[in-house]
Amino acid sequence: MDFEISEQMRTILEMVGDFMDREVIPLEGEMLHGDPAVLEQRVRAAQDKVRQMGVWAPNHPVEFGGLGLSMVDHGLLSEALGRSPLGHVVFGTQAPDAGNIEILHSHATEEQRERYLRPLVAGEIRSCFSMTEPETAGSNPLLLETTAAEDGDEWVINGQKWFTSSADGADFAVVMAVTDPDAPPYARTSMILVPTETPGFNLVRNVSVMGHAGSGHASHGEVIYQGCRVPMDNLLGPRGGGFAIAQERLGPGRIHHCMRWLGIASRSFDLMCARANGRVIDPNGDTLADRQVIQHWAAELDAEIRGARLQTLHAAWMIDQHGAKAARDEIAAIKFSVANTMLKAVDTAIQVHGALGVTDDTVLAYWYRHERAARIYDGADEVHKTSLGRRILRRYATSG
Repeated sequence: MDFEISEQMRTILEMVGDFMDREVIPLEGEMLHGDPAVLEQRVRAAQDKVRQMGVWAPNHPVEFGGLGLSMVDHGLLSEALGRSPLGHVVFGTQAPDAGNIEILHSHATEEQRERYLRPLVAGEIRSCFSMTEPETAGSNPLLLETTAAEDGDEWVINGQKWFTSSADGADFAVVMAVTDPDAPPYARTSMILVPTETPGFNLVRNVSVMGHAGSGHASHGEVIYQGCRVPMDNLLGPRGGGFAIAQERLGPGRIHHCMRWLGIASRSFDLMCARANGRVIDPNGDTLADRQVIQHWAAELDAEIRGARLQTLHAAWMIDQHGAKAARDEIAAIKFSVANTMLKAVDTAIQVHGALGVTDDTVLAYWYRHERAARIYDGADEVHKTSLGRRILRRYATSG
């Protein structure tokens, strides 16, 4: 395998890195302490500059305005964007839109592409993904209870969802619902496109996460569907294909998260090292960096972040060469290992910053609150470890 960066990609990475430092990271003060409306205006201004640079929505298909990057190139770029909570939003590659764009590109009709996909890639509208339910195990979509019943030429959707991320302000939802309750388990559900203005789509609240409910893109909605009617033509992909499309979406989605987490880990590491070198701890001028324990932390984290990056790029290469299904083991492995490396980097950086680390005077406490869920969403650590371990052991059983 070859992770050599092309000259074009090297230029893009340098340009993006410079833009992140000059234009995006300075917005974090407004994000942490300012007015959300002012932040939105400043983000939109930054997005316009990204479009002028010609690097808007770089991971999306060329025919819809993206750059059509490979998964490996996207991984390198996503790490650069992940260095700020605002990076992916400013460049038009944020979740859940990114995952919804992928399944719309694969399964949408021409009419659906024009109404939903094209403006979504352009950043003219936002979307949300409505699968997780409060009363069923999120790690097993076979247990979903939300229904979509056929009534003439309409679907009638009833049920409760939560952690419908970015529902606040979204223009439409991709809803996973039971359409065929008597079908075999993996063919019971379908994906349905639901404009959020539809009567019966009720955003009840933004769920408070560690004391912060958030708003707009940075929120997780609880949604109740009450007799929510949409045309039968709003079916996305085949009827009964909900589970298969969910897996198709979540596989690459997990690697997208890992790429972003590398950026978080890298920036946290940079902040930690800068703090260690700048924090004087005794009259003779010694800094934290002079202490062996800090040196050990720096060495260990550097090694772990490098390893996580190589693991992620290898999984991306596997997807590029052989498809997401063939990379199932690699994706499962990085989902829990990179998440834990990222969280260790954030936690260690907070420790080195001392009291400053738990304030919102740096971005570290924000990440500590919002990224702890990395070990839970899109499959908890334990789910991925169990499925991966089972497959590994089966290979040894059959080879013996």
